[in-house]
Amino acid sequence: MLAAPINPSDINRIEGVYPVRPPVPAIGGYEGVGEVYTVGSKVNGLSPGDWVIPSPPSSGTWQTYVVKEESVWHKIDKTCPMEYAATITVNPLTALRMLEDFVSLNSGDSVVQNGATSIVGQCVIQLARLRGISTINIIRDRAGSDDAKENLKALGADEVFSESQLNVKNVKSLLGNLPEPALGFNCVGGIAASLVLKFLREGGTIVTYGGMSKKPITVSTTSFIFKDLALRGFWLQNWLSLGKVKECREMIDYLLGLARDGKLKYETELVPFEEFSVALDKSLGKLGRQPKQVITF
Repeated sequence: MLAAPINPSDINRIEGVYPVRPPVPAIGGYEGVGEVYTVGSKVNGLSPGDWVIPSPPSSGTWQTYVVKEESVWHKIDKTCPMEYAATITVNPLTALRMLEDFVSLNSGDSVVQNGATSIVGQCVIQLARLRGISTINIIRDRAGSDDAKENLKALGADEVFSESQLNVKNVKSLLGNLPEPALGFNCVGGIAASLVLKFLREGGTIVTYGGMSKKPITVSTTSFIFKDLALRGFWLQNWLSLGKVKECREMIDYLLGLARDGKLKYETELVPFEEFSVALDKSLGKLGRQPKQVITF
Protein backbone atom coordinates (compact mmCIF):
# COMPACT_ATOMS: atom_id res chain seq x y z
CA MET A 1 0.00 0.00 0.00
CA LEU A 2 1.09 3.56 -0.75
CA ALA A 3 -1.66 5.54 0.96
CA ALA A 4 -5.10 5.11 2.55
CA PRO A 5 -7.47 7.62 4.15
CA ILE A 6 -9.29 7.60 7.48
CA ASN A 7 -12.99 7.93 6.68
CA PRO A 8 -15.85 8.24 9.19
CA SER A 9 -17.13 4.83 8.05
CA ASP A 10 -13.75 3.30 8.96
CA ILE A 11 -14.16 4.57 12.50
CA ASN A 12 -17.77 3.37 12.61
CA ARG A 13 -16.62 -0.13 11.66
CA ILE A 14 -14.12 -0.13 14.52
CA GLU A 15 -16.81 1.12 16.92
CA GLY A 16 -19.06 -1.73 15.81
CA VAL A 17 -21.89 0.58 14.75
CA TYR A 18 -21.60 0.20 10.98
CA PRO A 19 -24.23 -2.03 9.34
CA VAL A 20 -21.58 -4.20 7.66
CA ARG A 21 -18.81 -5.49 9.88
CA PRO A 22 -15.80 -7.54 8.77
CA PRO A 23 -15.12 -10.76 10.66
CA VAL A 24 -12.67 -10.13 13.50
CA PRO A 25 -9.79 -9.94 13.99
CA ALA A 26 -9.78 -7.44 11.14
CA ILE A 27 -7.60 -4.71 9.63
CA GLY A 28 -9.09 -1.26 9.18
CA GLY A 29 -9.31 0.84 6.04
CA TYR A 30 -11.70 0.52 3.11
CA GLU A 31 -10.05 2.41 0.25
CA GLY A 32 -6.57 3.45 -0.79
CA VAL A 33 -3.93 3.12 -3.49
CA GLY A 34 -1.15 0.59 -3.73
CA GLU A 35 1.74 -0.37 -5.98
CA VAL A 36 1.96 -3.92 -7.28
CA TYR A 37 4.92 -5.62 -5.58
CA THR A 38 4.70 -9.08 -7.09
CA VAL A 39 2.13 -11.18 -8.99
CA GLY A 40 1.19 -14.84 -9.22
CA SER A 41 2.05 -16.95 -12.25
CA LYS A 42 -1.49 -16.71 -13.70
CA VAL A 43 -1.88 -12.94 -13.35
CA ASN A 44 -1.90 -11.33 -16.80
CA GLY A 45 -3.39 -7.86 -16.36
CA LEU A 46 -1.06 -6.43 -13.72
CA SER A 47 2.70 -6.04 -13.41
CA PRO A 48 5.06 -4.96 -10.60
CA GLY A 49 5.12 -1.18 -10.40
CA ASP A 50 1.49 -0.69 -11.49
CA TRP A 51 -0.69 1.53 -9.30
CA VAL A 52 -3.94 -0.11 -8.25
CA ILE A 53 -6.95 0.59 -6.06
CA PRO A 54 -9.41 -1.97 -4.67
CA SER A 55 -12.54 -1.58 -6.78
CA PRO A 56 -15.13 -2.02 -5.45
CA PRO A 57 -13.43 -1.00 -2.19
CA SER A 58 -12.68 -3.71 0.34
CA SER A 59 -11.51 -3.91 3.94
CA GLY A 60 -7.88 -4.04 5.01
CA THR A 61 -6.12 -1.09 3.39
CA TRP A 62 -4.43 0.13 6.60
CA GLN A 63 -1.40 -2.12 6.19
CA THR A 64 1.87 -2.16 4.29
CA TYR A 65 1.18 -5.24 2.16
CA VAL A 66 -2.11 -6.73 0.92
CA VAL A 67 -2.52 -10.06 -0.87
CA LYS A 68 -5.74 -10.42 -2.85
CA GLU A 69 -6.96 -11.83 -6.14
CA GLU A 70 -6.30 -9.94 -9.36
CA SER A 71 -10.03 -9.26 -9.83
CA VAL A 72 -10.06 -7.05 -6.71
CA TRP A 73 -7.64 -4.52 -8.18
CA HIS A 74 -8.20 -1.77 -10.72
CA LYS A 75 -5.12 -0.42 -12.48
CA ILE A 76 -5.04 3.38 -12.59
CA ASP A 77 -3.02 6.13 -14.24
CA LYS A 78 0.12 6.78 -12.16
CA THR A 79 0.11 10.46 -13.17
CA CYS A 80 -2.80 11.15 -10.81
CA PRO A 81 -1.69 12.64 -7.46
CA MET A 82 -1.43 9.90 -4.83
CA GLU A 83 -3.75 11.64 -2.34
CA TYR A 84 -6.56 11.66 -4.91
CA ALA A 85 -5.94 8.09 -6.00
CA ALA A 86 -6.23 7.03 -2.35
CA THR A 87 -9.51 8.87 -1.73
CA ILE A 88 -11.41 8.83 -5.04
CA THR A 89 -13.65 5.82 -4.44
CA VAL A 90 -15.82 6.66 -1.42
CA ASN A 91 -16.55 10.40 -1.30
CA PRO A 92 -16.25 11.66 -4.92
CA LEU A 93 -18.09 8.59 -6.22
CA THR A 94 -20.89 9.18 -3.69
CA ALA A 95 -21.25 12.77 -4.95
CA LEU A 96 -21.37 11.66 -8.58
CA ARG A 97 -23.95 8.93 -8.01
CA MET A 98 -26.25 11.16 -5.96
CA LEU A 99 -26.25 13.81 -8.70
CA GLU A 100 -27.16 11.22 -11.31
CA ASP A 101 -29.37 8.63 -9.63
CA PHE A 102 -32.36 10.42 -8.09
CA VAL A 103 -33.57 13.37 -10.16
CA SER A 104 -33.04 14.13 -13.85
CA LEU A 105 -31.09 17.39 -13.69
CA ASN A 106 -30.40 19.70 -16.61
CA SER A 107 -28.12 22.66 -17.11
CA GLY A 108 -29.71 25.64 -15.37
CA ASP A 109 -31.17 23.57 -12.51
CA SER A 110 -30.00 23.84 -8.91
CA VAL A 111 -29.37 21.57 -5.91
CA VAL A 112 -29.15 22.36 -2.18
CA GLN A 113 -26.99 20.64 0.42
CA ASN A 114 -25.84 20.79 4.01
CA GLY A 115 -22.39 19.60 5.09
CA ALA A 116 -21.03 21.57 2.15
CA THR A 117 -17.48 21.70 3.52
CA SER A 118 -17.19 17.90 3.56
CA ILE A 119 -15.37 16.20 0.71
CA VAL A 120 -18.70 14.94 -0.69
CA GLY A 121 -20.05 18.48 -0.44
CA GLN A 122 -17.04 19.97 -2.21
CA CYS A 123 -17.29 17.34 -4.95
CA VAL A 124 -21.02 18.03 -5.41
CA ILE A 125 -20.22 21.71 -6.00
CA GLN A 126 -17.57 20.99 -8.62
CA LEU A 127 -19.36 18.16 -10.43
CA ALA A 128 -22.57 20.19 -10.54
CA ARG A 129 -20.75 23.20 -11.94
CA LEU A 130 -19.31 21.06 -14.75
CA ARG A 131 -22.92 20.20 -15.66
CA GLY A 132 -24.17 23.80 -15.51
CA ILE A 133 -26.06 23.11 -12.27
CA SER A 134 -26.09 25.72 -9.49
CA THR A 135 -25.49 24.83 -5.84
CA ILE A 136 -26.98 26.30 -2.65
CA ASN A 137 -24.76 25.33 0.26
CA ILE A 138 -25.39 25.30 4.01
CA ILE A 139 -22.58 25.27 6.57
CA ARG A 140 -22.47 25.31 10.36
CA ASP A 141 -21.90 28.46 12.39
CA ARG A 142 -18.42 28.23 13.85
CA ALA A 143 -15.05 29.96 13.89
CA GLY A 144 -13.67 30.26 10.38
CA SER A 145 -17.04 30.09 8.65
CA ASP A 146 -16.25 33.19 6.58
CA ASP A 147 -13.11 31.54 5.23
CA ALA A 148 -15.08 28.36 4.56
CA LYS A 149 -17.59 30.36 2.52
CA GLU A 150 -14.83 31.90 0.42
CA ASN A 151 -13.23 28.50 -0.15
CA LEU A 152 -16.52 27.02 -1.34
CA LYS A 153 -17.15 30.01 -3.61
CA ALA A 154 -13.68 29.45 -5.11
CA LEU A 155 -14.71 25.86 -5.94
CA GLY A 156 -17.78 27.15 -7.79
CA ALA A 157 -20.50 27.40 -5.13
CA ASP A 158 -23.25 29.83 -6.15
CA GLU A 159 -24.64 30.53 -2.69
CA VAL A 160 -23.24 29.65 0.74
CA PHE A 161 -25.29 30.27 3.90
CA SER A 162 -24.53 29.59 7.53
CA GLU A 163 -27.39 28.02 9.47
CA SER A 164 -28.05 31.25 11.39
CA GLN A 165 -28.48 33.19 8.14
CA LEU A 166 -31.41 30.93 7.31
CA ASN A 167 -33.34 31.86 10.43
CA VAL A 168 -35.86 33.76 8.29
CA LYS A 169 -39.52 33.22 7.51
CA ASN A 170 -38.98 32.39 3.84
CA VAL A 171 -35.55 30.99 2.95
CA LYS A 172 -36.45 30.97 -0.74
CA SER A 173 -36.33 34.76 -0.70
CA LEU A 174 -32.56 34.35 -0.45
CA LEU A 175 -32.29 32.49 -3.75
CA GLY A 176 -32.18 35.60 -5.91
CA ASN A 177 -32.21 34.52 -9.54
CA LEU A 178 -31.49 30.86 -8.78
CA PRO A 179 -34.31 28.36 -9.45
CA GLU A 180 -35.84 26.46 -6.57
CA PRO A 181 -33.87 23.20 -6.23
CA ALA A 182 -35.47 19.90 -7.11
CA LEU A 183 -32.80 17.89 -5.28
CA GLY A 184 -31.20 18.22 -1.86
CA PHE A 185 -28.46 16.33 -0.03
CA ASN A 186 -28.31 15.76 3.72
CA CYS A 187 -25.38 14.37 5.69
CA VAL A 188 -26.10 16.09 9.00
CA GLY A 189 -29.70 15.54 10.11
CA GLY A 190 -31.56 17.64 12.69
CA ILE A 191 -32.03 21.34 11.97
CA ALA A 192 -29.60 21.24 9.04
CA ALA A 193 -31.82 18.68 7.29
CA SER A 194 -34.90 20.83 7.90
CA LEU A 195 -33.16 23.75 6.20
CA VAL A 196 -32.54 21.67 3.09
CA LEU A 197 -36.22 20.71 3.04
CA LYS A 198 -37.29 24.37 3.22
CA PHE A 199 -35.41 25.17 0.01
CA LEU A 200 -36.85 22.32 -2.06
CA ARG A 201 -39.49 23.04 -4.66
CA GLU A 202 -42.79 21.19 -4.85
CA GLY A 203 -42.16 17.53 -5.71
CA GLY A 204 -38.50 17.83 -4.67
CA THR A 205 -36.33 15.04 -3.27
CA ILE A 206 -33.93 15.04 -0.33
CA VAL A 207 -31.27 12.32 -0.28
CA THR A 208 -29.67 11.43 3.05
CA TYR A 209 -26.20 9.88 2.97
CA GLY A 210 -24.96 10.62 6.49
CA GLY A 211 -26.01 11.75 9.96
CA MET A 212 -23.15 13.68 11.53
CA SER A 213 -25.32 15.37 14.17
CA LYS A 214 -26.82 12.00 15.17
CA LYS A 215 -30.19 13.75 15.26
CA PRO A 216 -33.26 12.56 13.33
CA ILE A 217 -34.79 14.23 10.31
CA THR A 218 -38.07 15.92 11.22
CA VAL A 219 -40.50 16.55 8.38
CA SER A 220 -43.69 18.58 8.74
CA THR A 221 -47.01 17.20 7.58
CA THR A 222 -47.26 20.27 5.32
CA SER A 223 -44.08 19.26 3.50
CA PHE A 224 -45.60 15.91 2.60
CA ILE A 225 -49.14 16.99 1.76
CA PHE A 226 -48.68 20.35 0.07
CA LYS A 227 -45.12 20.04 -1.27
CA ASP A 228 -45.16 16.29 -1.99
CA LEU A 229 -41.53 15.96 -0.97
CA ALA A 230 -39.73 12.63 -1.28
CA LEU A 231 -37.19 11.34 1.24
CA ARG A 232 -34.56 8.93 -0.08
CA GLY A 233 -31.32 7.44 1.16
CA PHE A 234 -28.00 6.61 -0.48
CA TRP A 235 -25.42 4.08 0.71
CA LEU A 236 -22.49 3.60 -1.65
CA GLN A 237 -21.73 0.08 -0.45
CA ASN A 238 -25.27 -1.01 -1.32
CA TRP A 239 -24.96 0.53 -4.79
CA LEU A 240 -21.63 -1.23 -5.37
CA SER A 241 -23.16 -4.58 -4.36
CA LEU A 242 -25.52 -4.45 -7.35
CA GLY A 243 -22.91 -5.82 -9.78
CA LYS A 244 -21.62 -2.38 -10.76
CA VAL A 245 -17.89 -3.24 -10.96
CA LYS A 246 -17.38 -2.18 -14.59
CA GLU A 247 -19.49 0.96 -14.19
CA CYS A 248 -17.71 1.81 -10.93
CA ARG A 249 -14.27 1.57 -12.53
CA GLU A 250 -15.30 3.71 -15.49
CA MET A 251 -16.54 6.42 -13.12
CA ILE A 252 -13.37 6.22 -11.03
CA ASP A 253 -11.26 6.77 -14.16
CA TYR A 254 -13.48 9.76 -15.02
CA LEU A 255 -13.09 11.25 -11.55
CA LEU A 256 -9.34 10.61 -11.47
CA GLY A 257 -9.09 12.38 -14.82
CA LEU A 258 -10.85 15.42 -13.38
CA ALA A 259 -8.51 15.40 -10.37
CA ARG A 260 -5.45 15.07 -12.59
CA ASP A 261 -6.64 18.01 -14.71
CA GLY A 262 -7.33 20.19 -11.67
CA LYS A 263 -11.11 20.17 -12.19
CA LEU A 264 -11.83 18.27 -8.96
CA LYS A 265 -10.09 19.46 -5.79
CA TYR A 266 -10.37 18.88 -2.08
CA GLU A 267 -8.01 19.30 0.82
CA THR A 268 -6.06 16.34 2.17
CA GLU A 269 -3.13 15.89 4.52
CA LEU A 270 -0.59 13.14 3.92
CA VAL A 271 0.52 11.66 7.25
CA PRO A 272 3.29 9.06 7.75
CA PHE A 273 2.02 5.83 9.27
CA GLU A 274 4.20 6.45 12.32
CA GLU A 275 1.94 9.43 13.16
CA PHE A 276 -1.25 7.40 12.82
CA SER A 277 -2.48 8.27 16.32
CA VAL A 278 -2.38 12.02 15.59
CA ALA A 279 -4.17 11.48 12.27
CA LEU A 280 -6.84 9.48 14.08
CA ASP A 281 -7.37 12.27 16.62
CA LYS A 282 -7.71 14.77 13.78
CA SER A 283 -10.22 12.51 12.01
CA LEU A 284 -12.25 12.23 15.22
CA GLY A 285 -12.46 16.03 15.44
CA LYS A 286 -10.40 16.28 18.62
CA LEU A 287 -8.15 18.97 17.11
CA GLY A 288 -10.78 21.09 15.36
CA ARG A 289 -11.58 21.07 11.69
CA GLN A 290 -8.84 19.29 9.73
CA PRO A 291 -8.21 18.17 6.13
CA LYS A 292 -8.93 14.57 5.16
CA GLN A 293 -6.23 12.48 6.81
CA VAL A 294 -4.41 10.16 4.38
CA ILE A 295 -1.93 7.69 5.84
CA THR A 296 1.22 7.00 3.82
CA PHE A 297 3.15 3.75 4.19
